Amino acid sequence: MQKLLILLSFCLVSLVVSSQDVVVLKHKEYTSHFSKSKKYPVMVEWWETKAKTGCLNPIPRKDAFQLDPQLSKETDIKADYIGSGYDRGHMSPAASNQCQTIDVQIESFYMSNMAAQTHRLNAGDWKSLEVLTRELANKHDSVHIWAGNIGEIKRIGRVAVPKQCWKVVHIKHSNEWFFFLFDNNLSNPDGINNNQVLREDIELLTGFKFK
Repeated sequence: MQKLLILLSFCLVSLVVSSQDVVVLKHKEYTSHFSKSKKYPVMVEWWETKAKTGCLNPIPRKDAFQLDPQLSKETDIKADYIGSGYDRGHMSPAASNQCQTIDVQIESFYMSNMAAQTHRLNAGDWKSLEVLTRELANKHDSVHIWAGNIGEIKRIGRVAVPKQCWKVVHIKHSNEWFFFLFDNNLSNPDGINNNQVLREDIELLTGFKFK
């Protein structure tokens, strides 16, 4: 009985510590669940629609990476990436935030929306999936997306490099769900279909429930 009480106490303490570590930051087009200890978002949530991704004259991209004013101290980490060999990988993509206002695009470059990704992942399968979700949004309109990061390979300055990056895609019109898990390493892109996993895999890894 005493061992059970100790275990339950440990679990409760772990939950409290975790809840204190992760801060929810709500912006115009996405919500970031940002880990103050890892210095990356454990989850970012947003919607993609025809109006948001299918404009004829998108606002030109400006790589204005900057701290998130809602959590300025913990997200003032742009300099940590310099010379690290890692990309500042968007969760909510810059290209999905170019059809509205300049303020919306600026928010997509907050460091609370970034994780340290290898260039092979960021410019490879991760980018391919970003393109696919915009195509789905233009075809089916409302697409609900969650993306995030798990684990730690090492630190670049104060920033943890995640071991894996994941994404969940829900097409509202057809009620189709897709779950993806990518290793954040130097392996060559092998196609997004080879990185599909089951719902329970992502929910077990992340602790989040998707519905």
